[in-house]
Amino acid sequence: MDFKKLATKYGTPCFVYDFDNIIKKYNDIKNIFKARKSLVCYAVKANSNLSLLKHLNTAGAGADCVSVGEIRRAILAGIKPYRIIFSGVGKKDDEIEYALQHDILFINIESSQELARVEQVAKELGKVARISVRINPDINPKTHSYISTGLHENKFGVDIDEAKRLYIYAKNSPHLEPIGVHMHIGSQLTQLQPIKEAVNIVANLVRNLQALKIDIKFFDVGGGLAIRYTDEKLIDIHDYGQMILEELHGLDVTIVTEPGRYIVGDSGYLLTKVLYEKANDSKRFVIVDGAMNDLIRPSLYQATHRIEVYDKADEKSLCTVVGPICESGDFFAKDISLPSTARDDIVVIHDTGAYGYTMSSNYNSRGKAVQVAVQDGDDRCIGAAETFDDMIKLDLEYMGE
Repeated sequence: MDFKKLATKYGTPCFVYDFDNIIKKYNDIKNIFKARKSLVCYAVKANSNLSLLKHLNTAGAGADCVSVGEIRRAILAGIKPYRIIFSGVGKKDDEIEYALQHDILFINIESSQELARVEQVAKELGKVARISVRINPDINPKTHSYISTGLHENKFGVDIDEAKRLYIYAKNSPHLEPIGVHMHIGSQLTQLQPIKEAVNIVANLVRNLQALKIDIKFFDVGGGLAIRYTDEKLIDIHDYGQMILEELHGLDVTIVTEPGRYIVGDSGYLLTKVLYEKANDSKRFVIVDGAMNDLIRPSLYQATHRIEVYDKADEKSLCTVVGPICESGDFFAKDISLPSTARDDIVVIHDTGAYGYTMSSNYNSRGKAVQVAVQDGDDRCIGAAETFDDMIKLDLEYMGE
């Protein structure tokens, strides 16, 4: 890609998404289960741009949603409700109602109290809620603590014994229909063994449920497959698929997966422009027009992204790449080697397609960045840069005289 051309045309900071690679990564997941019934529900939280969701819908993707806003986005993008699932530990009554009114595939249950609320809302609507229970298998995913979800110390899911009780209760309720089982042990997973252990535990639960005449039709293995930001050793996608097929041998279920980062993470780039260089004693700073409000992962997760100065191969020296925000936590990388920079040089931050724009904010009253899609060699805007007027329009309604 000609990042200089894109930065000149659309301005910076700017998120650029490779739509061709997004479909390739989607097909990678879909094809490993082609011998079985399967549904790939893209994790909308990774990147919820409507054009991106529409693009995935054309390939047949479903949607894994964790808020009513994400459900509404998925439906707006054309994703059929029967390919939408609703997860998350804190669903409000109006969110549950919206999901039931729109007849989505199923709601993932994460606690006994939540099951009771779903039952009550379904009763009030005169509906039967299709549900799945999220299992917490107490497996260490060996990832960052903020994105670990499969241990008992995490807030997600219920243990096996509690899950059995919930399934039996749901089977006997006129307003609940248990049709699925769900697990997700964490994000940016680089080891296959923890996933295998979790799938094995949950598969045995399904076999026990079948003995109780509880017909589980969907087995949701979650998502979390890692991408390479630096030197991570990745799980082979075919090994991943074969492992799941082997663990689910003999179970007549539709396999559901929830890839997010895997599909869009390495399909995205953040373009930002050099404003200045400065030195404090021997410390070199490259100051760019992007900031932590655009990409918070380095500050929040201590994440490392590959960074380059576009089309510049001069001798490199150590520097810290920072933004204009009034925080010492406003940085993209510390002590990395980059060439000497000049004003308006384009700095490319790689692998920002996931949890980049979706986690961005208006901190320091900065507008959110423009979003651009590149497909078949052509580029187009899929999300305009946020203006000052965009930011203040809701405040103005209530400011008074």
